[in-house]
Formats: sequence, C-alpha cells, structure tokens
Amino acid sequence: MQRRTRIAAITCAAALLITAGTAGAAVASGAGMHHPQREAAALTGTARLYRSAGDDITFSFDAHLAAKDNGNPRKATGTFEFSHYLHGDGAWAKAKVDCLVTGGKVAVVSGVITASDLPGAKGRRVGVTVHDLGRHDRLGYSWAGVGSPTDTTDLPPCVSSAPFEKVKQGTGDFKVVPWNPAL
Repeated sequence: MQRRTRIAAITCAAALLITAGTAGAAVASGAGMHHPQREAAALTGTARLYRSAGDDITFSFDAHLAAKDNGNPRKATGTFEFSHYLHGDGAWAKAKVDCLVTGGKVAVVSGVITASDLPGAKGRRVGVTVHDLGRHDRLGYSWAGVGSPTDTTDLPPCVSSAPFEKVKQGTGDFKVVPWNPAL
C-alpha cells in the first residue's frame, strides 16, 4: 500500500511540474495572453505655467481617444481643468473633452466648460494646445487673442492657438500619445 501511495505521489508531482512548465512556457512566449490595444491618442498630465509676474496658472489633462474610435477624434473622452490666480484673484474651470487630435508630440484638445467660478464661462467651448517637450513643455489656448474663455464664441471643436506659453520648470510634465489615423 505504501508503494502505491508513493507512486501516486510521484505521479502527481510530475504532473504538476509538467503543467507548471507548460504554463511557464506559455507565459514566457506570450501565448494565451491578452495584450490591450494602444489607445489612438491621449493627452495627460498637470503643470504650472511660467509667468514672471508670479501668476499661478495650472493646467491638468486626462483626455483619451480609444483605439476603436481612431477614425473620429470627436469621440475623445475625459476632462481637463485650468486655473489662473494672481494675488488671490482669479478663476478656475473644468471642461468635458469633445475632441482630441495629436500629431507627434503636439496635442489639441477642446471641451465644453461644465463647472467654473468665472461668470459666463459655463457652457463655452475652449481649446488648448500642448507641445510635449519633456521638461520644457509649451502650451497655448483658444482665448489667447481675446483675453478670457468667456470671450471665445462659436469656437469649433479641436481649435486652439500655438503653444506659446512655457511650463514652469519642475512643476510637471505633459504626455502626448501620437495619433496615427488611417489616411
């Protein structure tokens, strides 16, 4: 009886080793593993802008275009926020993303303001451009020529200005995932 128990134990151990070896080989080769598809485009990160007068200006992005929506940048999702304060005065706003287009390390995102303490801003579409240059990113926004997001009227999706502002050194780093549409 002891011999049968030993044989059964050895057989069981061998089966476990074979199973583990097969599973290990599958993992090592990537067989049977699900590799998620890269999203079509993205803009993420938070940074403060540099202003010599000491303005506290912050932009944060969490904008994504799913791989399944690669052909339509208007299907982008997410939010972005911005604030501008100087000597305690200023405002903030949060927008729901309605378009995201990226090319190389440049992204243009637009959205409609859903919350803000700036009178007249809610419901306005705004656009922001980011140039991902590592630690020296740049940024521009659709209201650059008019002075305020409330003065931007009838702005179409995915429209903004050139990225003329500099990110304050050491305050963050934007990340752009380049869009590769089938053309």
